[in-house]
Amino acid sequence: MTVAIIEDERLAADRLEELLKEIDPSITVAARLVSVEQSVAWLRAYTPDLIFLDIYLSDGLSFSIFDALDVASPIIFTTAYDQYAIRAFKVNSIDYLLKPIRAEELRASLRKFRTVTASTRLDMEEVIRTIRDKDDGYKKRFLVQFAGRIRKVQAEEIAYFFAMEKSVFLTTNENKVYPVDFTLDALEPIMDPSAFFRINRKMIVSFDAIRSMVPYSRSRIKIELHPAEPAGVEALVSVERSGAFKRWLDT
Repeated sequence: MTVAIIEDERLAADRLEELLKEIDPSITVAARLVSVEQSVAWLRAYTPDLIFLDIYLSDGLSFSIFDALDVASPIIFTTAYDQYAIRAFKVNSIDYLLKPIRAEELRASLRKFRTVTASTRLDMEEVIRTIRDKDDGYKKRFLVQFAGRIRKVQAEEIAYFFAMEKSVFLTTNENKVYPVDFTLDALEPIMDPSAFFRINRKMIVSFDAIRSMVPYSRSRIKIELHPAEPAGVEALVSVERSGAFKRWLDT
């Protein structure tokens, strides 16, 4: 049996390949791919028996692969965020694995794969529609407390999040600023990626808050936001995120 591992974290890919060989030495890892672009190019030429597919890749969500071509191979998804996957993956006859992957769960997934006939085609459109559904687990609202009062803030009211002095705040479209009990690392996967993008270590911005952009040094991008960011926080897309940011804008 040949498999392809599509995973941009090297240690995670190493671990998965090691477990596969322990469980079934006859399994051949035909390819290890790290991006949507690389995966699309490889899958145009090859059809492995099974694909292990991470949701987040180096250049975007792996669902873009299915927009680019018809994938004939069965899929076992891997993810660190079960709120994005469970409903969608249950419409399939294969499985998903929650990171960190455990040997017994991988073994069970392989058993499930072997019950699927070679002629079975997954309804990938159903998977994608379900995962992109607005009820898929993205955070819709926040309860915030300020000056002794508690109020709710809907996600669509938020212009951006920013980190300052070991705390994280949200700024609304009306330029109201409230502290939130999340780190930016925790916020990034739970905010709708069609509306929010993390531009650097200190900011996650909404698409609607962007007024204009100008090129900056070292391939970075300077953003003009409305409302404007607070003093001491730069709305500057980092070098490593600029490529993904441009793709996000053009989605």
